[in-house]
Amino acid sequence: MQDASSWTDGLQLAFGADQPRRMLIGGRWLESDSGQSIAVVDPSTASPIASIQRGTAADVDRAVAAARAAFEGGEWPAMNGTARERLMRKLADLIETNSAEFALLEALDGGKPIAAAHQADVLGSVARLRYAAAWAPRLNGQNIEPAVPLDMHCYTRREACGVAGLIVPWNFPLAMAVSKLGDALAAGCTVVLKPSELTSLATLRLGELIGEAGFPDGVVNIVTGYGSEAGQALADHAGVDKISFTGSTRVGKQLVRSAAGNLKRLTLELGGKSPAIVFADADLDLSVRGVLRNFTYNSGQICAAGSRIFVHRAVYEPFLVALADAASAVRVGPATEDFTEMGPLVSEAQRDRVRDYIAGAVESGATVVAGGAMTETEGYFHRPTILADTRPDMAVRREEIFGPVATISPFEGDEFAAVIREANDTDYGLSSYIYTRDLSAAHRTARLIRAGTVRINGAALDHTMPFGGYKQSGWGRENGCEGVLSFTELKTVMIALG
Repeated sequence: MQDASSWTDGLQLAFGADQPRRMLIGGRWLESDSGQSIAVVDPSTASPIASIQRGTAADVDRAVAAARAAFEGGEWPAMNGTARERLMRKLADLIETNSAEFALLEALDGGKPIAAAHQADVLGSVARLRYAAAWAPRLNGQNIEPAVPLDMHCYTRREACGVAGLIVPWNFPLAMAVSKLGDALAAGCTVVLKPSELTSLATLRLGELIGEAGFPDGVVNIVTGYGSEAGQALADHAGVDKISFTGSTRVGKQLVRSAAGNLKRLTLELGGKSPAIVFADADLDLSVRGVLRNFTYNSGQICAAGSRIFVHRAVYEPFLVALADAASAVRVGPATEDFTEMGPLVSEAQRDRVRDYIAGAVESGATVVAGGAMTETEGYFHRPTILADTRPDMAVRREEIFGPVATISPFEGDEFAAVIREANDTDYGLSSYIYTRDLSAAHRTARLIRAGTVRINGAALDHTMPFGGYKQSGWGRENGCEGVLSFTELKTVMIALG
């Protein structure tokens, strides 16, 4: 991969703060109706590096109209699945060709360590898009033998649900944009994509490649701006048939109310407060590495973070010492530096939020075993932090922090039922982690945990595996065939033959 420093000056010019990046609407790059812009800040330096348009409800109106026109007329609805697959694969090839540029955008825009961003976020997005593309010609219905004694031929069809609004979070801007976009395009939808105001640069670059790949005008539209303005307008819009949203549970509940106007279809991937259970027979080194990664990956800004750690009393002390040592050894630094293992938090507000949670926990009696604030740097950095002596009613045990913070608690050998109850004692149910050599214990625990994903002795995000949550962690599933099918409607056709 090209050295990061050789890109920086060119990108500073290309995304200069004095020239706000325009929005993609109907195949044209347009300024916002507001005439206003939003600064984009590099979280490693706390300095502005670019600016984007502050999109409005009027801009969303234009984008939805363009998407509707492309869905109901022109080239797109006439394309079969094979043609859509061909376009999507061309876009994937273009992302791969420009992968170094995307990695740097993710580093400068969101604080992701550049090597990890290149491998996981960018090349992972390429694989994700190719996977979705393969579904485009394979979304078939089925023949059904009717139960009534009539001479009829009956079958079903899978059809695109219409215009989809894709609201993308700031923690995985390119990966989530590509994931939602790929499934929607494979199904035959047209889209209005709304990236986070904090991390829009990679999505806007993606828009340029969409044009280069040859997608018809209006099939993909990108409106930047604040969630409370452009995002809310998209959710409220009567011309949108489906919303796919990744973000907080609070906003997800608001979108449910917004969708009621025209009963939009909703896919909601929301918050999490995932448990990690370490049994006495677990491999110590493997479980320490896994638990650490679970709550520090992407600086802890991940909905599936295993931030509530429960460790069998027999191994609690050695595990705690090893985990604290490992957390203290994590190299925290600027996203573009080769040595960096964990970058900054995405914004000053997010860093302050993490600090406030820790301060509140300490005031309530928690002990900081490792980590804490980093006050000697200009960016929004925070060390991986482990809190012991917490109680189930503390905010750090109940609320999603979205930072590199975890609580750790022991459980006794005869408290299996109790630790399961405690693991499930949460409003969320997105993910969970189990460490044990006992296959029976692993399966038994997996069955009892109320979460959409259970990971045993390892963790990975795989685009072939359905992903979503129980309880207040969301509605529906992304990834796998379920992700593509969520952008379709099922039609029944019955033909009388007699």
